[in-house]
Amino acid sequence: MSSAPVVVMSFGDMTHAIQLALAPVFLLTGIAGLLNVMASRLARIIDRGRYLTEQALPQHLQDPDMFHKELNRLERRRHYASLAITACTCSALLVCTVIAVIFLQVLLQAEFKWLISGLFTASTLTLIVGLAYFLREVHLATRTVRIQVIKHLE
Repeated sequence: MSSAPVVVMSFGDMTHAIQLALAPVFLLTGIAGLLNVMASRLARIIDRGRYLTEQALPQHLQDPDMFHKELNRLERRRHYASLAITACTCSALLVCTVIAVIFLQVLLQAEFKWLISGLFTASTLTLIVGLAYFLREVHLATRTVRIQVIKHLE
């Protein structure tokens, strides 16, 4: 009668898993910072839309065509900011999954290198997508917002 071999996990194995998980944790911190910036931009877009729809219109938006054009621009910017936040959040979730799988690999004494590689690659790609949408929103904002300099006569 033979019994299954007992696999004993050493303290060194867990230490190694923690070391492996540190790089993704730093990436997660960076993504959290990006999400904070993106959420702030989205909040500003929403605030601007509310201001335009709930207050008396500024002089330059009294024309209905200009008003609708401004609202359409804000809606496009809101859409891109929302997509950027969604993609970056998915990236963060994939990074969290990578960290969990690294620990499972040590605990179960199994090889998950292909799964870890695939998840990390997917995380990086979704982060790229999120940054591309964020860049698109920023370009729309800088293209549509013009700062007018008024020359004061002295």
